Amino acid sequence: MDFDQYGEDVLAGNWRTRGTLSSAEIPADNGLVVEEVQSGWVGAVVGIETRMVKLEDRHGKVRVFPLGPGFLVDGKPVSLVVPSRTQAPVRKKTASGSFAVADAPARVARASRILVEGRHDAELVEKVWGDDLRIEGVVVEYLGGIDDLDALIATYKPGPGKRIGVLVDHLVPGSKESRIAEKVRAGKYGDSVLIVGHPYIDVWQAVLPSRLGIKEWPTVPRSIEWKKGICKAFGWPYDDQADIARAWQTILGRVRTFADLEPALLGRVEELIDFVTGEPE
Repeated sequence: MDFDQYGEDVLAGNWRTRGTLSSAEIPADNGLVVEEVQSGWVGAVVGIETRMVKLEDRHGKVRVFPLGPGFLVDGKPVSLVVPSRTQAPVRKKTASGSFAVADAPARVARASRILVEGRHDAELVEKVWGDDLRIEGVVVEYLGGIDDLDALIATYKPGPGKRIGVLVDHLVPGSKESRIAEKVRAGKYGDSVLIVGHPYIDVWQAVLPSRLGIKEWPTVPRSIEWKKGICKAFGWPYDDQADIARAWQTILGRVRTFADLEPALLGRVEELIDFVTGEPE
C-alpha cells in the first residue's frame, strides 16, 4: 500500500482509551509535552479551544484532541484539564494551523496557481487557507466547471516554475470528472499539472457534521437535488438560489479552523499547496 503523506486524519485518536489506569488531572499548560495514547502523537500544548487541546509535534504540525483522559506525561497516564491560571500568549496560528506572520504583506503573485471547481469550494479554501496562500503568493481562481479543463490548462502554458493545481468537486473513479482529469494528465502539460479532488457529493459535506450539531449528513434521495434535499432535512428554505446561498453561508459560518473539516479535503488542499510552491520560480 502506498503511503499518502497528505491523507492523515488530523482528528484521528479522538476515541478515549478504555480500561486504562486511573489518571491524575493536570492542567494543559502551554509547552507541556504529552503523548496521545491512541494515536501515539507526541507534541507540546500550544493552545486550548473550547474542550479541545492543540498539540504541536517537533515538525511544527498540529493536531487537535479532546481534553480529558488518554494522555501520557513521562510515561504516566494523565487527564488534561483546562488551566485555571492565565498563561503567557502563544504564537497566533492561521485557520489552517500554520503560524501567522504578523504584518506580512501579501507576496507578489506566483506564476503557479490553484484552480478550484465550485464557488462554495473556493470560498471554503479562502476561509481556511487564505492567509497562507497570500503569504505564499498563490492565486486561487474559481472554475464554474471542468468540461473544458484541457483547453483552459493550455492557455496557461504551464511548465518549470509555472505549475497549475486543480481541486475538482466529487472526483471519483469512473466519473466524467475522472476521465477529464486523466486526459489532462496524459497531455502536453501533464507533468506540470496536479489534479486532485474530494469524494463528497458537494463540498458542504467536507464540513464535519458535528459543527452543525448532527451525527452525520442527511441522506438525500437521487430524485431530489442534493443541496435542496439538505436544506429540506434541516428545515431551511430552498425555493431559489438565494435560499441555497444563505444555507451555505450558515454552514461556512460554522467553520473556524482546519479542525472543522474532513481529512479527505484537508489532505488534498495541502497537497496542491505543496505542489505549486515546491518548485523554484
